[in-house]
Order: sequence, then C-alpha cells, then structure tokens
Amino acid sequence: MCCLSLLSVMQMVRYAQTAAAPAPEPKIKKFQIYRWDPDSAGDKPRMQTYEIDLNSCGPMVLDALIKIKNEIDPTLTFRRSCREGICGSCAMNINGGNTLACLNKIDTNINKPTKIYPLPHMYVVKDLVPDMSNFYAQYKSIEPYLKKKDEAQEGKEQYFQSVEDRQKLDGLYECILCACCSTSCPSYWWNGDKYLGPAVLMQAYRWMIDSRDEFTEERLSKLQDPFSLYRCHTIMNCTKTCPKGLNPGKAIAEIKKMMATYKEKKAATVNILIFVN
Repeated sequence: MCCLSLLSVMQMVRYAQTAAAPAPEPKIKKFQIYRWDPDSAGDKPRMQTYEIDLNSCGPMVLDALIKIKNEIDPTLTFRRSCREGICGSCAMNINGGNTLACLNKIDTNINKPTKIYPLPHMYVVKDLVPDMSNFYAQYKSIEPYLKKKDEAQEGKEQYFQSVEDRQKLDGLYECILCACCSTSCPSYWWNGDKYLGPAVLMQAYRWMIDSRDEFTEERLSKLQDPFSLYRCHTIMNCTKTCPKGLNPGKAIAEIKKMMATYKEKKAATVNILIFVN
C-alpha cells in the first residue's frame, strides 16, 4: 500500500509540474518563397510569404517547406527525398546561396525573413522545381562509367585497384549531382548549352584518373573545343557553394593540366607521322 501511495503521489506531482509549465512564446518566422505555375494562365512569378512558428517546426529549411505544404498551402511545389544530403533533390537558392534545404539550418532571427528561390538561371517547371534536362544530358555526354578497350572479359573478373589509386577518387565520387555548383557559375549561366559546368567536368575528371579506365585520351579529346572546358575562368563559386564540401574548381584545373600534356603528345605524334611520310 505504501508503494502504491508513493507512486500515486509521484504521478500527481509530475502532472502538476506539467500543467504548471508555461506554454513557450511563439517564435514566428517569415519565409518568402518564389511561386510560379506556368500551367496557370496569366500567372506571373511572385514571392509569397508564409509564417511558421519555429517552436513546432524542425530545424532545417526543408522542415519548414514540408510544414508549409502539409499545413498551410498544399500547392507549394518542391523536390525532396532523402532528407540526408545524399540525393541532391532539394537543391535551391536560400538567402542568396545555392544549397540543400535538408542541410541548411533555419536562421532563428525572427526579424529577418528567409528568402527561397529555385536554382538560378535555369528554366522553372513550377515554384522551386528547376528543369534539370540539360544538366542530365550533359552528364550523360561524358559517359560516366568505366570503359575498357577489350570487353571480352567484362563481368568475368574484378578490376583491381591499388589503395593509392583508389584514394585519388576521394573528393570526386561523393558528388550527388545537385547542380548547386553549376548553377552558381556565371560561365554556366551564359553558356549553359555548350559549357559543361563544374559538376559534369568534375565527374569527367573522376573517370579520367580512374586507373581501371582505358579511355582517358578519348575523354580528353571530347573537351578540346573552346566551350566544353575552357569557359571556366576559375571564379571558384562552385567550390564555395558545394554543400558536400567538394572542390570542382580544382578538378577542372587538373583537367586543363592533363589537356596540355595530351595536346603536346598529340602534336608530337603528328610531327612524327609527317617526318616518316
């Protein structure tokens, strides 16, 4: 009986403490979000303001967007999937910088609104959803997969790699193709139809230096035109904005070094052929 009485008293005290706890003061944060639906006749791009109580919202910008869509405006459109900074789906421009909404913490300063736009200088499908068709087509053009001269043994044996050669790929393979870097690059803004951009070039470099790949020279030959590679002016916006902390600018610089060696080798080969003939 004593134990039961003591338990009852403890429960009553706990309930009393809970009931006496004051409700937290609302922390109303404004989110100004780009809205545009091209399928709605007469609709024009505009900024729409939503108010969220941060006390009832997760810490990331993506949490706020999901809360807005679920509880306030189901017409708000954006991409998201993993919420772990792995898929790259929720890439957008937040407070002037390209980043992933799932990795970007909400600025708790309630006097300053958070401004959210789609990735810059891309066609907009709706609201915060950019058209990634050109970006993916450029990625496909570099043939981002292992290529061997002799495919007779394909699938029959492993392609081994030394620890040192494997380490060369660190800082390259982690790219999630979110396009934050490419859409922060002025050269890509003006020549996006011909310049491959930081993300795609970094992936091209990833395969060029893979010790198992045998098409390095062919990959370099595809980048010899004035636009595919050489529109990079080393502004380094790409490296600054990468949400994964990668360095596309360095990768592009390494490709340029490889290209110089490749051109020298090619020129020497041509001179030998001319001399022999």
